Amino acid sequence: MDLLLDPGSWAILAATGFIAGFIDAVAGGGGLLSIPALLTIGIPPHTALGTNKLAASFGSSMAAFTYYRKQFFTPKFWYHASIATFIGAVIGTFVVYLIDNQWLEKWLPLFIIAVAVYTLLKPNAMGCPSYEPPVKAPSKYKQWRQGLPLGFYDGFAGPATGAFWTISSVSQYRLPVLNSCGLARAMTLISNLTSLSVFLVLGQVNLMVGLSMGLCMMLGSFIGARTAIKFGVPFIRPLFISIVILIAINLAWGAWA
Repeated sequence: MDLLLDPGSWAILAATGFIAGFIDAVAGGGGLLSIPALLTIGIPPHTALGTNKLAASFGSSMAAFTYYRKQFFTPKFWYHASIATFIGAVIGTFVVYLIDNQWLEKWLPLFIIAVAVYTLLKPNAMGCPSYEPPVKAPSKYKQWRQGLPLGFYDGFAGPATGAFWTISSVSQYRLPVLNSCGLARAMTLISNLTSLSVFLVLGQVNLMVGLSMGLCMMLGSFIGARTAIKFGVPFIRPLFISIVILIAINLAWGAWA
């Protein structure tokens, strides 16, 4: 798709990409900013989703690599989660391309609000000092139970996927929050790349816009991940809750207003 943009539109995309990358690296939910920005400049909905997957793949790759280098993610422990996420993302991406997701748009805000309330009310929702990094691979059943639906969801819709990964990983595996963030970024990278591949085959990606925004997301993700690692839970928790609530409000306004 040919799309001629003025310098102001490129500047908006660059700034949006940077902020979205920073938010994604810490709490997830960068798509709350990037997808509306893509729609605003005139990209059709399915192409906006595909283009966002290209840009988000840059951001999630940088964030995942940063957490990996700082030893907050051990790939060999999450083999089954990776496969489950891949399969779920393939199915979810084809489904969203074929059907209207109005039902999900109506109910999704309620699910995301529930995540925010759970995080606010449960003291250990983002881990506690007694939680230790894993020393062996967690149960493959738990990994499939988590990875398949979250991979499907990211392929099908996407908002707050990182938040769902972070909270469910703390709950299921008793991971420290930074290890949970590392797992979340790695798994969203897999689902982003998987969905991107499908959207490319379907011809629903604007390469120029996606690559440009992706480089800005990569920079934002690098700074966001390092900031989260440096300041830990006192920084992550309030930002996480704020982003989740904003996502829920945004989705509720679009679905019910």
